[in-house]
Amino acid sequence: MVHSRVVLLGPQRLQPTLSTAVASLGLRGKLAAVTAGWEERENEDQELSAHLQGRTVNLALYERADGVFRYDTELHKATRERQDRIRRSQELYRLRLAHLLEAARELKRRESRPGFEQLVEPQLEGAVQALRELDREHTQRIRAIHVEFELKWRPFERESVALQRRELDAILKDCSGLCIAGGHVGILLNRLRMFGILDLLRGQPIFAWSAGAMVLTERIVLFHDFPPQGSGDPEVLEAGLGAIEGVVALPHADRRLALGDATRVALFARRFAPARCFALPARARVDWKDGRWSGEPGTRELKVTGELAEVGA
Repeated sequence: MVHSRVVLLGPQRLQPTLSTAVASLGLRGKLAAVTAGWEERENEDQELSAHLQGRTVNLALYERADGVFRYDTELHKATRERQDRIRRSQELYRLRLAHLLEAARELKRRESRPGFEQLVEPQLEGAVQALRELDREHTQRIRAIHVEFELKWRPFERESVALQRRELDAILKDCSGLCIAGGHVGILLNRLRMFGILDLLRGQPIFAWSAGAMVLTERIVLFHDFPPQGSGDPEVLEAGLGAIEGVVALPHADRRLALGDATRVALFARRFAPARCFALPARARVDWKDGRWSGEPGTRELKVTGELAEVGA
C-alpha cells in the first residue's frame, strides 16, 4: 500500500541527519524504530536513541520473530523452506541475467564506433527490453512463492504472530513516526512483512535510510560495481513493500556504483526506467509527499544519458 509521507535519507552512521528531517515535519512525542536489519545487534540502538533525544521505541522485530519461531516451530520450518526456494530462484535468475547484461553492455560500448551509430540503438533497445522482462518475470516468480506461503500458512491468523501484532499495534498507536534503519536488506524486509508493520500505521510519516529505504520501494535492486567477489551485476531481489512508487533506492551509491562510467550509469537508468534511480550517499534526502518526489539540493539521480542530475522539486 502506497504511503502518503516518506522521507528517504542517506546513511546515518557517520553523518546523521535524521533529527533534522524529523524536526522539519514538526513531529513531537515518541518515534518507533526498526533496527531488525542489524540482526543480533538489534538492541544496540543507543546512538540512534541519543540522536533523537531518547524519543525512540524499538519495535524489536528481530527478537519478536525469534520468539515466534521458538514457539511456532511449524511456521519456522515453513519459513525456512520458503527462503530456500527464494534463494534457489535467485541463483537461477543470476545465471540468465549475467548473459543479458554482458550483451547489453557490449552493445552500449559499440554505440560510438564508426559505422555502428545507426545500427546499435534498435539492438540495444531489444537487449534492455529482455533485461526488463527477466526482472519482471523474476519478481513475479518470487511474489508467487510468497502468495503460496501466505495462503497455506496464514501467519497473521496464527496466535504466535497475532499476539505480537497486537502489541506492536498498541506501541505504534502512541508514536508520531516510524524510523527504519538499514542492515541486512532481506532480513529487514522479511521481518517488516512478517508482522505487517506498514498496515499498522495510521498515516504517520516514515523515515528510512540504507536498506530501510530499499525495502520501501516497489522493487528492491541490489547493486555493487566493486564487489569483493562476484560479477557485481545489478539484480532485482524481489518486490519491496511498495510504500513509495516510481523509485529505485541506491544507498551508498557514491561508494558502490561507478558513477563516473557513463555507459554503466546509462544502462542502469534505462533498464529500470521509468522508475527514478536516486543516489543516496551521506546527507542525501528525498521526500515523497502525496504521490510526488522532491529532493534536497545536492541529491542526485541517474539519467539515461549517463549523467547524474539534481532530483529537484
